[in-house]
Amino acid sequence: MNRYKSKAWQELFLPRLSKREIGELEKENGLIVLPIGAVEQHGPHLPVYTDTLIAEGILAASFNQLAIENNVWMLPPLAYGKSTEHLGHPGTITLSATTLQQVIIDIGKSVQVSGFRRIVLFNTHGGNIDLLNMIARELRIETGMMVFRMNAMDFKSQLTELFSEKELTDGIHGGDVETSLVLALEKDWVDMDYAPTEFYNSDVLDIKGGPFAAWVIDDLSETGISGDAKAATVEKGEEILIKLSKKIAETLTELSCFEMEQFQKKTVVK
Repeated sequence: MNRYKSKAWQELFLPRLSKREIGELEKENGLIVLPIGAVEQHGPHLPVYTDTLIAEGILAASFNQLAIENNVWMLPPLAYGKSTEHLGHPGTITLSATTLQQVIIDIGKSVQVSGFRRIVLFNTHGGNIDLLNMIARELRIETGMMVFRMNAMDFKSQLTELFSEKELTDGIHGGDVETSLVLALEKDWVDMDYAPTEFYNSDVLDIKGGPFAAWVIDDLSETGISGDAKAATVEKGEEILIKLSKKIAETLTELSCFEMEQFQKKTVVK
């Protein structure tokens, strides 16, 4: 799949429109999607562009299932995230939490000034999640927009037929899932001769739950990954794109018409 030939980059890429065309778009319904990735080490076998590449690829596959009538529009990806946990590894380029927050707030304010009511922060880097949750709320307060945060792996339950429970739970970085995706998107960017297999010891502490340990990648791994990268294949990557894109397209369509009042459960008093 040539992601740059997809609807996400052609028909539904907001910056391809003129100010006149954007001004004429329906604003009552509709959704703006801001992809947010990272440039950081992903072990000895994957490109440092992995997270942003995955955002581009998954959204390309998802937007191919949408139409202009869905009124869902993609912004250029924000390639840099908060990757301080990978600093010290060659190729990692990170923004500080303060910088990333201000960049996203500024983008969100600009989207709101253009008249849009909804924006989704579409994230593909685990190190961004906590910060994006906070940013989303601040952006909601400052602009009044409806602000959503989505992760591509929010829908990993769709992948249980492809990967083991251990991979889906503990393969958090550069393992089978991410390596398969990059193989499907840019096979020549992967060197499988260097693909490792290494899992962090999740028996000690669930680093994604509570209590939470503040970790950097060197606390977890010698190779810079956690997962079974050796098991990755192009075919699995293509299946991931099919399975995740269907669910993501459905979710984006639902969010494009969402109203905050839907949270309020109406009680009938007799």
